[in-house]
Amino acid sequence: MTSQGATRQPKYQRIADALRKSIQAGEYGPGDRLPGENDLMAAYEVARMTARQALGVLQNEGLAEARKGAGVFVRAFRPLRRRGLQRLAQEQWGAGRSIWSTDSEDRELVVDQIDVREEEADDRVCDALGITPGTRVWARSRRFVLDGKPVLFATSYLPSDVVADSPITQRETGPGGTYARLAELGHGPVHFREEIRSRMPSAEEADRLSLAMGTPVIRIVRTAFAEDGRAVEVNEMTLDSASYILEYDFDA
Repeated sequence: MTSQGATRQPKYQRIADALRKSIQAGEYGPGDRLPGENDLMAAYEVARMTARQALGVLQNEGLAEARKGAGVFVRAFRPLRRRGLQRLAQEQWGAGRSIWSTDSEDRELVVDQIDVREEEADDRVCDALGITPGTRVWARSRRFVLDGKPVLFATSYLPSDVVADSPITQRETGPGGTYARLAELGHGPVHFREEIRSRMPSAEEADRLSLAMGTPVIRIVRTAFAEDGRAVEVNEMTLDSASYILEYDFDA
């Protein structure tokens, strides 16, 4: 018997639920084409807009993606597991390994856009680093592409008086990345703070991450502190929410 709640559920949502169950049951695998609008209209006796809304639900959830002129397909991309504690451990970057290697494992991760520049810190960065307005900082902007899919872009800001004339001001920072170089400069991070929020992307963010319409982003702002309590880096990261699982593993 159909429950009263299910009866009140919009038709497009009921169709989306049925398609989702079929995906979860393996009837449609990664890369498979889902029934099109005409197919859904005939099968469920609904209007085109209802069928379109049903497919849109799956796209918004990150389960499916539209391909222009071809239809809507089950998303083949495997989510990236971001291990929040392990990736920042000193034994990771201290041994010359990239913190991103904890996330990507054996998958192909490419940094396809790198911009390194010195600039005057704005109020937001000044507040995060505890520096006075007008202070110069080095900014490092990067976009990360996993298995051919843009998943993240990030900009790190570091005080110029700490990193000037170091490899941190170059495109390639060397083994262990920025944190290993900070340690060599006597400012190795010993404490991190991350703030996380989710929101809809700006048009620029959606373009840079090649996001499907309706896909939110995860915004992570991480501040790194040296042993003397000084903030030596603030990193503003924008993640494709459908590409990530955030994992935090810690003792009670």
